[in-house]
Amino acid sequence: MTRSRPLCLLFLLALLAACSAPAPEPAPDPRPPHSGRWRPAVGTAWQWQLEGRVDRRVDVPVYDIDGFENDAAAVRRLHRDGRKVICYINAGAWESFRPDRRDFPAAVLGRGNGWAGERWLDIRRLDVLRPLMAKRFDMCREKGFDAVEPDLMDGYLNDTGFPLTAGHQLAYNRMLAGLAHARGMSVGLKNDLPQIPRLVADFDFAVNEECVQYDDCAALAPFVKAGKAVLHVEYAVPVGDFCERSRKLGLSSMRKRLDLGVWRQPC
Repeated sequence: MTRSRPLCLLFLLALLAACSAPAPEPAPDPRPPHSGRWRPAVGTAWQWQLEGRVDRRVDVPVYDIDGFENDAAAVRRLHRDGRKVICYINAGAWESFRPDRRDFPAAVLGRGNGWAGERWLDIRRLDVLRPLMAKRFDMCREKGFDAVEPDLMDGYLNDTGFPLTAGHQLAYNRMLAGLAHARGMSVGLKNDLPQIPRLVADFDFAVNEECVQYDDCAALAPFVKAGKAVLHVEYAVPVGDFCERSRKLGLSSMRKRLDLGVWRQPC
């Protein structure tokens, strides 16, 4: 008994000290702040042209163009016109016609995705795909682009040949956002509507195809509520059938043809 009392007293004093000590400060957020990066505002008009020589006569403040097919001079010309420029790259599928096609090991190539020369990527393999995508994002930055549009960010919803889950897609998409932000560029979430509530904080804007046709435009509301543009296109639905609704939802909408050439019908 005479030896246990001091031990109990010491334990009590230690417990009181722990309770009265200030709580540790939370770990800093590793993601860079949004300040300093361009971010399109809600309702910003845009042009999406992935085919042919870029036609600069479309009077809109934002152009989304192919990152491989356009050089730094094309980006500079658009900047001189007062435009911001988004770099389109394919982040979810391998493309047989890209100059870096041989850098992708066969093990990460899945089934065809319906477009000639394209195969889904195994997005579980961050160890393989992260450096490959980093090189593509470096290309966008070196050419002077303001933002990146990584395409095919919803492989887990498709028959890719791999057992992809929503968790794999979430990790991959956040990895892509981090690559863009680390290079001072903003980044758009392409489709992947089911995961918008979990990804809206990681992305600076959204790019959507055919939410009117599939009746799921309401899923994009978190971006608009956060003051982030939703760049939206329809292919089959006439503008007269969706523009009024698009304006109410705050979408930046237009109709395009599937080839994504110059032609457009804006709202």
